[in-house]
Amino acid sequence: MTGPCDDGHEVLSPFCPKYQRALEIVGRRWTGVILRFLLSGASRFNSIAQGIPGLTDRLLSERLKELEAEGLVVRSVTPETPVRIEYHLTPKGRALESVIRATAKWAEDWSEPSRRKQTRGTTGGKR
Repeated sequence: MTGPCDDGHEVLSPFCPKYQRALEIVGRRWTGVILRFLLSGASRFNSIAQGIPGLTDRLLSERLKELEAEGLVVRSVTPETPVRIEYHLTPKGRALESVIRATAKWAEDWSEPSRRKQTRGTTGGKR
């Protein structure tokens, strides 16, 4: 093996720091759902907030800033009245599409429906 993350072999190494970092990024609460939402194209903040039940504005804002800092999302500002701000995936973010689709397939095949009712505002956070 050439390094701890060499994936050129049939058997994965038991530990890979790059893999750990990737999971820390996309595995944060709500991040995967936001990335999945943005796969459909550029969206305004309110569209994302309304399209993801249970996600507070504060947490959405925090996650979008994190995704932007990681180079997965771009915030585009169009100077019109009112100012138009949209979020879209970068090529690096769009490269996660196969991972998101594979996770969605796994969830469809193996996950039980949540017993907790997911409706907008049930997280207890202020809007």
